[in-house]
Formats: sequence, C-alpha cells, structure tokens
Amino acid sequence: RTDGSAEKPGPVRAVLQYSPAHTDAVVSVAALKPDLCVSGGKDKSVVVCDWRSGAVLRRFIGHEREITKVSCAPDSTRLFSASRDKMVMMWEFHGTSGPRQLFPGHDLVVTGLAVSPDASCLCTGSRDNTVCKWDIETGERLGRAAISRNLVTHMCWVPGEPYVVQASEDKMIRIWDTRVLQVAHTFLGKRHIQTCCDVSQDGRYCVSGSGGCSGEGCEATLWDLRQTRSQVREYRGHLQTVASCVFLPRDLTVAPVVATASYDCKVKIWDQDSGACLATLDLAGAGPPASLASCDTATLLCGSFHGGIRLLLLSGHADLELQEVAVF
Repeated sequence: RTDGSAEKPGPVRAVLQYSPAHTDAVVSVAALKPDLCVSGGKDKSVVVCDWRSGAVLRRFIGHEREITKVSCAPDSTRLFSASRDKMVMMWEFHGTSGPRQLFPGHDLVVTGLAVSPDASCLCTGSRDNTVCKWDIETGERLGRAAISRNLVTHMCWVPGEPYVVQASEDKMIRIWDTRVLQVAHTFLGKRHIQTCCDVSQDGRYCVSGSGGCSGEGCEATLWDLRQTRSQVREYRGHLQTVASCVFLPRDLTVAPVVATASYDCKVKIWDQDSGACLATLDLAGAGPPASLASCDTATLLCGSFHGGIRLLLLSGHADLELQEVAVF
C-alpha cells in the first residue's frame, strides 16, 4: 500500500444474498433506526430496508430522475431525498408511497442534504452554487445563499448545534450558521475536490474525502470544528477518489475510528487519533462504492454502483477485521 503497510487476508465467510433493494446502482444510503436503513438509487426510488434481514419494508416513488442523496434524522419517521431532477422530497415512513412534501427551487442537480437532529430544519445544496434552508412543514424556502464556484458535493448537520458542514468542488469545507444562512467559517482549501463529509457524534470533528487518482489526493482529512478549526491529520492509503467517509460510534475500540470508501473498491477503517489504517476490505466485485452509513458500533452499510447494498461487520479488538456478511 502507499503508506508502506501490508494487508493480511482475513478468513473468508459466505456472504448472504438477499433480494436486491434496487434495480440499479445504489447512490446513497443512511441509517434510519437501529435495524432500518434508507437508500436511493439510479432507479429513481427511495427504499427503506431492514438491514439485518435485507427485507424491503417501503418503496417510495416520485422523482423523475435518479436519486443523488438520502438523509434522515435518527429515529425519525421522515425521510428526505435529493435528485438530478432538481427536486427535494420528504417521505413519511408510515404514509403513502408518494411524497409528503416537495422542496422545489434549485436550478441544477441537488447534491447536498442536511437534516437537523430533531427533524425540524432542512438545508440543501446544489451544483447551482447555492445553499437553501426550508420550512419542513410548509415546503417554504426560508433562505437562499449563493457563493461563486461553490458546487456542493455533500452536507451534514453538526449534532447539538445550528451548524451545517458542507463540502465543495472548489476544494473548500464550509461551516454554515443555519440561523442566518451565512458561512461561519471556511477551512483552508485542499488540493483536490472535496467529495464528502461527516461530523463526529460529539460535534468536535469533521472528516472530509478528497478526489484524486493513482494515489495523488485520495486522502481523508480530519478537521477540528471547535478549538483551532484547522486540519488535524490526513488518512492516506486509497488509490482513487474517496467517495464517502463516516465516523463510527465509540464502543468496539478504545480509540475512535473513521471509515472511508473509495473508487479503488476498498473500504478502510482508520484510527482517528493516530491515522493508522486498522482494517481494509476489498469490494472489487461490488464496483466502486458510492456511500457509507454507520448503523452501530460494529456495522457499516455500503451502497455500490454494482451489487446493491453491502452489509459490513467490524470485529475484533486488538486486531480489527472488516468483513462483508450480506448483500441486498
């Protein structure tokens, strides 16, 4: 590997094969409840599954083009999806198969969704260089901010705070104050497009993924949101663009860990503090990964361009192992 360390193969176990949740690539996946996940795909549908059994519980239809992002607040019954049709839709888990609320207003594909933890506020971002704030109940747009060349790639809410972190193709990571819909802080730009971001449960750190190829770029970066508001460290080892990055809840290991998925078809687990790569899983048969979601301290979901949603299990203590256990 590019970091000089060696990978050791782990024991091979049979991968459970469930009925596919989508008929095409799975572009985005998010954890909904302890046993449920929501996903969006190129088949234009939004699906809620029981990730333990692979069972499809709900399928929502309404977008005219492929889904780009899905999001939800933990333990909420409201789901949100963004699409290449420039539309954002809200769905009710126990409601009809059609959208509960529409949020029109972007001029190009919507590529960012951030829902507040209490599901009371929604912020969206687009390739039209704008970020918008919405009234969830009425669908009214409460604010719109435009920044030149700010082609939004991803958005996530800071737990317990009125802030949203946003990644962009202009290589910047921005923190938005949703109360006034203004940029509260901009981190020093990276050398490559920032493709994705996530915020730790304690709201202290943000991790972002970089574009790149042949090992140039292709890193994930840890940022301090509270003290110095600066770059803390980089996680290097992927050979292609980092498509998704997430923090895992602390429990299985003493040190906090970060998971990344790359177009090199690898999913990696990193020690957040030291930057060491703790485990690597090759998903070459699934095609390039598109999205990661953390279900609990030991379970990851990975949406892929080929092969649907992959259920990954992290096990061990001193020597962590990441294994694929099911696909649906």
